[in-house]
Amino acid sequence: MGNQNIRYYYNRLNIAERLIVINVAVFILSGLLKILFGFSGDSIIRWFELPKDFFHFLTQPWSIVTYSFFHSGLGHIFWNMLMLYFAGRIFLNLFDSRRFLNVYFLGVILGGLIFLLSYNIFPALLGINTALIGASAGVTAVLIFICSYLPNQEVRIIFFNVKLWHIGVFVVLLDLIQISIGGNVGGRLAHLGGAALGYFYARQLIKGHDIGSGFAKFLDAMANLFKRGEKKAPLKTVYRKENRGKGTTENYDKESRQRKIDAILDKISKSGYESLSKAEKDFLFKAGKE
Repeated sequence: MGNQNIRYYYNRLNIAERLIVINVAVFILSGLLKILFGFSGDSIIRWFELPKDFFHFLTQPWSIVTYSFFHSGLGHIFWNMLMLYFAGRIFLNLFDSRRFLNVYFLGVILGGLIFLLSYNIFPALLGINTALIGASAGVTAVLIFICSYLPNQEVRIIFFNVKLWHIGVFVVLLDLIQISIGGNVGGRLAHLGGAALGYFYARQLIKGHDIGSGFAKFLDAMANLFKRGEKKAPLKTVYRKENRGKGTTENYDKESRQRKIDAILDKISKSGYESLSKAEKDFLFKAGKE
């Protein structure tokens, strides 16, 4: 019964909240292995962190994604997950889970590549022994995406309203300042990679180009590999009456719904989120949950 309840509540979470649960679970589990079983933190994380050495990376290519699920401390994971929660809420009011995963993991990958290239190109970084962990690149990609897609949308921060583009500029400038004073250079470079991905993705999407469509197909192909091993139910012969109009009606409904979503998103890009009526906002919210 307990497992069913956990599964029920987990299934009700949106994709951003599920990522938060997974990240927190990994953080707690790695901590328990370290404290209760005597594993050192490095012995666990080294298999999943992104190394700065290119040839070392070739021996564990999965680390270009897995590094994002590990964090160095409570403050590190807290701020990342808090930002992911709030940015995810805005994002998923506009788009579906598939596009969210595109932006998030492409941000993770590009952030990781920027880190890897920087520590093999810039002379001042060549001799530094380091590795990359943390979800910051993916989180930054999601945040900068919404800041670029809805630049004039205002959000409430404590006692005053701020436009999203102001937040985006502040985040990027903060990373640039931290790099200039030598603070967590590798992590900040990864942030900028995620930011670049989020900005470019949003601007291209406004023009009608989804740069993540190829990546989405790759994820689908990977998912299908795991489904092949599942045991298929025996085929059954079922006799039923024909309903020739049903498929046509369903297709029309889907096309009509998508046209309505596109019209609302076009309105947002031109006039901002606040220009929507309550009915349009409710429609977008429900569409984002599906």
